[in-house]
Amino acid sequence: MTDIALAAATAQINALHAPRPAVRSFFDEATFTATHVVYDETAKRAAVIDSVLDFDPASGRTSTGSADAVIAFLREAGLMLDWLLETHAHADHLSAAAYIQEQCGGCIGIGEHITAVQQVFGKIFNLGGEFARDGSQFNHLFKDGEVFSLGGVPAMVLHVPGHTPADIAYVIGDAVFAGDTLFMPDYGTARADFPGGDAAQLYRSIRRLLALPEETRLFLCHDYKVPGREDYLWETSIGAQRQGNVHVHKGVSEAEFTAMRQARDAMLAMPRLLLPSVQVNIRAGHLPPAEENGVRYLKLPLDML
Repeated sequence: MTDIALAAATAQINALHAPRPAVRSFFDEATFTATHVVYDETAKRAAVIDSVLDFDPASGRTSTGSADAVIAFLREAGLMLDWLLETHAHADHLSAAAYIQEQCGGCIGIGEHITAVQQVFGKIFNLGGEFARDGSQFNHLFKDGEVFSLGGVPAMVLHVPGHTPADIAYVIGDAVFAGDTLFMPDYGTARADFPGGDAAQLYRSIRRLLALPEETRLFLCHDYKVPGREDYLWETSIGAQRQGNVHVHKGVSEAEFTAMRQARDAMLAMPRLLLPSVQVNIRAGHLPPAEENGVRYLKLPLDML
């Protein structure tokens, strides 16, 4: 069966008249996270993808330095913020989407399968009936193949599960923002051992992305700088991934990838910020509600994970 969404995304990228969006990226070395501001330079309409709220786990203190740098750029460039886009509910950093929305407006969007993630972690953290598991914390839940625009730049959503059930990639003009699904070619691919993750499904999602035109710009959410490489990097291309990704280059079978990924994941430690991050990110970047003493709390399940 023809993948209608993928065919439409490919046609979009191949359309010579389609505007090429500008991208400004901000890298947070503390969490190895790249936040991308993608925008139409003519219409001055922008989206912020995978923002970061600074968090010190030792003190439990949040701060907004990373997000404020993004906000300053939006204002200096005279950009109107239409979207705060999340590729998934991250396990390695807290989202600043709610804070940036307070300062600049815009709609917070994520994939519709966030509800599956909310169900799992709602139980893990015993959040009870006060925590809605219908995705209503977000302004918009994107479906696979859904189209929207950023000024005059066409955009489309592709569902790419495997890392988590809810991962999506945003195809905006000639650029794809793939979240954690892929890393730089010399580093490989995302882990698939989180609740609802699946290595074989991740392989199929990656192949879906790699079917896009090879000249497609690919922007990543993280980089961990392999030994010997001097700089952090977060931009590559579909062609470079096809030819050189150390985990999933052309010729690697689903069975080979799945065996490699499962063996590798079995050796990985839990992300340092998983427990605080997920509690905030399933709430669209909103912190938990304050208790009767006016203080907000994050939970720590003991002997469970």
